Amino acid sequence: MELGGEGGDIGREAHPGRGSKRIVAINDAELNPAQPSPASFGSEEGGAKSKDILNNKLDDEPIKEPGWKRFMAHIGPGFLVSLAYLDPGNLETDLQAGANHKYELLWVILIGLIFALIIQSLAANLGVTTGRHLAELCKSEYPKYVKIFLWLLAEIAVIAADIPEVIGTAFALNILFPIPVWVGVLITGMSTLLLLGLQRYGVRKLELLISMLVFVMAACYFGELSYVKPPAKEVLKGLFVPTLKGTGATGDAIALLGALVMPHNLFLHSALVLTRKTPPSVRGINDACRYFLIESGFALFVALLINIAVVSVSGTVCSAANISPEDADRCGDLTLDSASFLLKNVLGKSSSTVYAIALLASGQSSTITGTYAGQYIMQGFLDIKMKKWLRNLLTRCVAIAPSLVVAIIGGPSGAGRLIIIASMILSFELPFALIPLLKFSSSKTKMGPHKNSIYVIIVSWILGLCIIGINIYFLSTSFVGWLIHSSGLPKFANVLIGIIVFPLMAAYIIVIIYLTFRKDTVVTFTAPSDASQTEMEAGINRHDGNKSYEVVPYREDIADIPLPD
Repeated sequence: MELGGEGGDIGREAHPGRGSKRIVAINDAELNPAQPSPASFGSEEGGAKSKDILNNKLDDEPIKEPGWKRFMAHIGPGFLVSLAYLDPGNLETDLQAGANHKYELLWVILIGLIFALIIQSLAANLGVTTGRHLAELCKSEYPKYVKIFLWLLAEIAVIAADIPEVIGTAFALNILFPIPVWVGVLITGMSTLLLLGLQRYGVRKLELLISMLVFVMAACYFGELSYVKPPAKEVLKGLFVPTLKGTGATGDAIALLGALVMPHNLFLHSALVLTRKTPPSVRGINDACRYFLIESGFALFVALLINIAVVSVSGTVCSAANISPEDADRCGDLTLDSASFLLKNVLGKSSSTVYAIALLASGQSSTITGTYAGQYIMQGFLDIKMKKWLRNLLTRCVAIAPSLVVAIIGGPSGAGRLIIIASMILSFELPFALIPLLKFSSSKTKMGPHKNSIYVIIVSWILGLCIIGINIYFLSTSFVGWLIHSSGLPKFANVLIGIIVFPLMAAYIIVIIYLTFRKDTVVTFTAPSDASQTEMEAGINRHDGNKSYEVVPYREDIADIPLPD
């Protein structure tokens, strides 16, 4: 196979035990006759000479490249991942939390995003170290029926995550232009596919677009924040002093935490890091993991500031002394749609327009990352041999269908209720992505010497089990509350539903216990020998022939989505 580049033939190299589709770039320049051939690096005869040559190779251009420049090459995946914490579903939760409790729940967002940084860094480290993403590792590790079960849940998670994003974008278009919500859903689907076409010109172009949309959101919400001028002292107190006062504070705090970590995001992050050229050596892997951690930290810090701005604007507007009774009623049940009318009435029409632009940027960018996640999940679990643009089209159509049907039948109110249902589905499905991630990233058979330290294992499992426990609590209490107070069904129907649902909840917990305590059996990490490790550190790959080889691990199969010619 050939890949475009100046004089570079590129061939695939299979790494034993890893199964990742990596490529090796071959330089055309002949080796200096004074130097031994690459094949001699593993021989005893080449011993000391090869060691000196390899040490000199460490001073070559790839190694001499400044750290900041290498860091810049790793920027991108973190911003795509951060959109899961800025999607319309999260924004709606933020709006309601601010309307109900002003700034008192900001500390929940801070803690939630710290949790998220730890979990996302595990996903990035897993991809960098193994050369595979989470879906591929699940496919190789679990039995056939478990694997199919996890794939179906992952696909449902992508659809559920896409619903708030599609509907949020449709609401934004409805605010900006006089078009029905269902038309906005269709436009969202088509525009997402067009924007994905940018990847034809390189993944970095699409990452740049996503980063720009994140900063558009930041500019819009910070503009709103500067207009309403919330009291800085109260905002800081809410951020750093945990309190749960008032009716429904615990429920809103649980909803905020549950909306942060999304299952499809773990599959996405572990795949996106594979689009970078990471040398498969100890030094190369450690550097890449550090760069991705810093980049994700910065991206999630921006996401934290945007979430703080949304809660603060909502809290300030809904607690204003001059708010009308009608707007006060809106604050009691604030949604993505009603928030625009609230801002328009309290702050003026321009404020509603700025909100719509931010919502449009949030929804559109989030739908792009949702399409990415669907692509990687389908490729990883099934390895379907279809053109990538066709796979993306299929994923997009499946994800948009529920939103379109509900928007046509139920209108804006039905679409708003669908967002709540989608959030509950995501909470239900989180353990089936999070537990495999925690297991694999702590496993020596998957990560080798790069597995989590005992401290990271303890902290990550405590955080993971806390998040899972919170989600199970949220789901069970919501369901029981609905069954008792809000279902409006006869008693015998409630009893029948309970008889069906409670055994399913027991089965759900049993499956979580199975995933948690099942022992990993598939070994995907193979430790290189000392000689090959030195060669990799130097950028040399041992191979027959009189040519030098620069190892450039790179998942070409997931780095682009070629469109039809």
